[in-house]
Amino acid sequence: MKHWHETRSIVERVSHLKHGPAIVATVVHIAGSAYRRPGAKLLIEETGETCGGVSGGCLEADVRGHALQMNQRSPGKLLHYDTGSDEETLWGMGLGCEGAVDVYLQPAGERFLRLRQHLAEGLPFAQVTILEGPQAGAQAIFARGTLDGSTGDAELDRALARHAATLVESGDSQIVELAPNRAFVDVLRPPPRLFVFGAGDDAQPLARLASVAGFEVTVVDHRPAYLTEERFPKPAQLLLRRPEAGLEGLNLPRQSFAVVQTHALQHDRAWARALAQKPLAYLGLLGPKVRREQVLRDLSVDDAMLFAPVGLDLGADGPEQVAISIVAELLAVYAGRDGGHLRARKGGIHGP
Repeated sequence: MKHWHETRSIVERVSHLKHGPAIVATVVHIAGSAYRRPGAKLLIEETGETCGGVSGGCLEADVRGHALQMNQRSPGKLLHYDTGSDEETLWGMGLGCEGAVDVYLQPAGERFLRLRQHLAEGLPFAQVTILEGPQAGAQAIFARGTLDGSTGDAELDRALARHAATLVESGDSQIVELAPNRAFVDVLRPPPRLFVFGAGDDAQPLARLASVAGFEVTVVDHRPAYLTEERFPKPAQLLLRRPEAGLEGLNLPRQSFAVVQTHALQHDRAWARALAQKPLAYLGLLGPKVRREQVLRDLSVDDAMLFAPVGLDLGADGPEQVAISIVAELLAVYAGRDGGHLRARKGGIHGP
């Protein structure tokens, strides 16, 4: 979900550049442990200023050095970093994650700026870039079921469109082998939406942390004095609505996330009753188990989407810590994980 926000920020920055050309570095492949996943981006301006990131800070300086030496007419450059190839050199760069990372550098020209329109539409799409082969440097965008642009090879275009359609559906960005070409399909899907019902003081850290984590947050309440930008700064959206008005007209996409925490039993029940009828990915109710029973009395809710009491078991105390436990649970559900300890994982951090 971070890749959508990161790409949008970089595209906006490129569109307002006043100091000449820039280079975009994109993670296109990882093996083993790596801090960022395929699709993560770093913008390197001609002045040396940067935006975004391709690692936890260990690769940026080297990537920046390569970018500043690139010619703007270059079709692109593929960099490979492997923590197992030369232990002394790589530890000197600050690595040691026991993984490999491939980063692709390309000029941030007009083709990159074409992403702006698709980001504004808010629909899933993919940018396709030929990394290696006879069509190296060629780019196209797969959106709304069709390939916009061409590699110059009609058969290759059809193959890329088929692969892009599958990857957009799954949400995975990855390299596609179409000998003699290798292409990177960078899938960009709109971030999930989180609706927080209740604008009390404890909703403030939740909205803030969820926004930073990558969710598009909407706070819903019937009290105008609580719904202010001072309490909930942008990008959070604010919606004034009473619980009895229900969800009609509310843009609540499939697989949205919702947390109910009005602190008023009657209002919690009204919102829960309305939300129980929606195909949510997550419905969280604040409060202990006894309150869950009170809120859900006579209501039928899909157990798969119900999280009550809301949040992971972190021993949280106070609004900020409770917000952390909730956002951690939101991220786990979004990723299809159980929220356990990383030390207990058998495979890599980003493995299945």
